[in-house]
Amino acid sequence: MAKFISWNIDSLNAALTSTSARAILSQDVLKKIASYDADIIAIQETKLPADGPSDKHLELLKSYLSGYTIEWISSVPPAKKGYAGTMVLYKEGLKAQKLTPRLGAPDTMDDEGRLLTLEFENFYFVNVYTPNSGDGLKRLADRQKWDALYADYLSSLDKKKAVIACGDFNVAHKEIDLANPASNHFSAGFTDEEREDFTQLLSKGFVDSFRFIHGDVKSIYSWWGQRIKTSKINNSGWRIDYFLVSDRIKGKIKKSEMIDSGPRQDHTPILLEIEI
Repeated sequence: MAKFISWNIDSLNAALTSTSARAILSQDVLKKIASYDADIIAIQETKLPADGPSDKHLELLKSYLSGYTIEWISSVPPAKKGYAGTMVLYKEGLKAQKLTPRLGAPDTMDDEGRLLTLEFENFYFVNVYTPNSGDGLKRLADRQKWDALYADYLSSLDKKKAVIACGDFNVAHKEIDLANPASNHFSAGFTDEEREDFTQLLSKGFVDSFRFIHGDVKSIYSWWGQRIKTSKINNSGWRIDYFLVSDRIKGKIKKSEMIDSGPRQDHTPILLEIEI
């Protein structure tokens, strides 16, 4: 049984080096993740420099998560510094080839460190931090091009071997995937366009592992906005973090759920257990 975890950390540097109240909450989440002894851990929004984690970052990270090989990709010029970025930790002893594909995406999306793939013997593991459409949906058109290119990319991998794709997809697929759908139809992450793109992605031969296991259960989310201090207390959340798997291995999924991150708002980690 393989165990995978995915988490948008919203700044690895802040989580590891700060002493703020929020950083302490993030460190508690890292301890919680460590307790699961996962085979692979995917992290999004690392916000690290172009040359990646420093020796100090790696030392601190390994104090929480030891026994892992660490791969990463950061935002590089001409993209913004300290922006986006992804990382994957996999247990020492596992063999994997790191792939950093470029989709041919618009603007600087390919330079923002949003896509990191590891090829294992029996499957591809894909970590993604999907671009947000932004305030006023100013990046929606570019986001849609990303969505189409990403879907084609996963489909191309799926032709070779099974795919497990995870990360912050920045979309709540259905109305049951957020607390307040009626007032958010024109909000980034819940536009008709983004939702349809996600439907098209699944139609290429993938399954949303959470819905496969839990059906149409409501009020289970993976993200609560930080701007409203009561969002998590009131469970006014969104489910925008996913584990997708190739249709042909969906019968091997044993568990797909959120990991309780306590009082920390923003993203909570998600867990997948699968026989692979």
